[in-house]
Amino acid sequence: MRGPIAPPQVPLAASRAQTFADLVQDSVERLERRWPQLADIDFLVLDVPRLDGAAGRGWSDETVPLGGTVAAREGRPARVVIYRRPVEIRTKGRDERAALVHEVVVEQVADLLGLTPETVDPRYGED
Repeated sequence: MRGPIAPPQVPLAASRAQTFADLVQDSVERLERRWPQLADIDFLVLDVPRLDGAAGRGWSDETVPLGGTVAAREGRPARVVIYRRPVEIRTKGRDERAALVHEVVVEQVADLLGLTPETVDPRYGED
């Protein structure tokens, strides 16, 4: 028997990458209610960080980044990047993954806006 196991509209049919991208989108939508200027920022999901890092900044062997930012330049919007595999490896279930994704998005937005994570989301750090 060949073909998909589940119809495309069923959550089972979504790939892990698409499910992760949906978690990032949910987090961004939550923050956009409070920070409408986030509509001008591109949010990207990459599987893993590049060894040379975003904007040429390297990362040490001790820690693998969960996300990064690229400032706006030359007509390009600012970008927030979330790395899927490092986040997935640090979480066990969907709820834990959603919480970590939101935490990383908040931290990266705070870095880009020059604010504290608690200012971006007052519930930051609460379990």
